[in-house]
Amino acid sequence: MSFADTLKKWLGKAKEEASELSEKAAPMVDKAKEMSKEAYEKAKVEASELSEKAAPMVDKAKEMSKEAYGKAKEVASDTWDKVEDKVEDMRGKGEDAVAETATEAGAVVESVEEAADEQS
Repeated sequence: MSFADTLKKWLGKAKEEASELSEKAAPMVDKAKEMSKEAYEKAKVEASELSEKAAPMVDKAKEMSKEAYGKAKEVASDTWDKVEDKVEDMRGKGEDAVAETATEAGAVVESVEEAADEQS
């Protein structure tokens, strides 16, 4: 028996064993495919159920955020109005103070002029 014959014998035996192992593994592969298909379907159903359960909570969160936004907008608007009122009030007080100061300055000028006239 030559080396080539021995090699052919080993390769033939390896091929037969690989074929046998492939045949033995085929049912396990099929079973694994079926199990993964079942797991996928189950996960899909559970995801759908969770989505349905979460939908009311998502809607509630959306509604709460709309309400919070509305309240924040209202508070901001009220605050802006109060600031405008205060600025207007301060402006009015400033104008009054300027007018009063002008009146007092006019009186002082008049007094100075009278005193100057008396001195002359």
